Amino acid sequence: MSPDRIILEGMIFFGHHGTRPEETTLGQRFVVDVALHLDLRAAGESDDLDLTVDYSQVYRAARAIVEGPPLKLTEAVAERIAAAVLADHPLLHAVEVRVRKPNVRLDDTVMAGSVVEILRRRERRERGGRT
Repeated sequence: MSPDRIILEGMIFFGHHGTRPEETTLGQRFVVDVALHLDLRAAGESDDLDLTVDYSQVYRAARAIVEGPPLKLTEAVAERIAAAVLADHPLLHAVEVRVRKPNVRLDDTVMAGSVVEILRRRERRERGGRT
């Protein structure tokens, strides 16, 4: 995995994900951070956008998932973001996704929030098409 990263922090979206009825009907804010692992040397030396990842594309992918059809688990939201970003950006070695739900209500209390963090690496293919 490349030690180089692009980090997109604090993307705020409104979604309807959760296991409680009020989460899926009223909705809530989700805060998404994405770290993109790729070799940035060629882009940095050439100043060529084609040799890196366009941040706006990652933002749009995350937004489409968070603002899209409801899912029960924050884990599923994170997994879909990671899969979409890896699928759309072949230069990536890996992607880290962090999805936060601020102000989570649990029975008679409210916590500051919950966080799901995942790391997904691109599958490498050996010669002959095997993984």
